[in-house]
Amino acid sequence: MGKKTCWGIIIATIIINVIMVQWTVEAYYGREYKSILIYSGVSIVSAFIALLVFLQWRKVEYK
Repeated sequence: MGKKTCWGIIIATIIINVIMVQWTVEAYYGREYKSILIYSGVSIVSAFIALLVFLQWRKVEYK
């Protein structure tokens, strides 16, 4: 994976993470408790993917 690909994936996962956090808050205020778990799970997975790709980018950048 190249540097630009890593940054593209990082930006995309952060965008997904922000959207999921917003939807989680809206679901909480709307008392849609089943949706909260789904949105929170997607947000956590997205953050984990961003972290893994960041570590990969750091390895490529400072090789």
